[in-house]
Amino acid sequence: MRSFIGLALLSFFAMAHAGELAPLEAAKIQYLITAIETLDQAVFIRNGTGYDAKTAADHLRLKLRNAGSRVRSAEDFIKYCASVSSVSGEPYKIRFADGYTVTSEAFLRGKLATYRLP
Repeated sequence: MRSFIGLALLSFFAMAHAGELAPLEAAKIQYLITAIETLDQAVFIRNGTGYDAKTAADHLRLKLRNAGSRVRSAEDFIKYCASVSSVSGEPYKIRFADGYTVTSEAFLRGKLATYRLP
């Protein structure tokens, strides 16, 4: 009987954590993607080519879908999806209208630090 209960609990735990983001982490990731998508007049540099905000956000959504269960948190999203090119290993950068350039990792970590529950 004990082993049955143990197996049932283990199965429940595995199912509860398989492939689904916790709602708070999903909200944080959406917040980060929206922060990118709504930057006015910014250029997102990926592998030496500049992209607009909408294209950059779409690319991050695609990388998030492809990352699957590797992404369990907003920190994982930044690390695995939004910091460097999986093709070249080059960091993603954001160049603002005033010419200031920052890595997307630094920008997103700053945004994550300001996240507040809705």
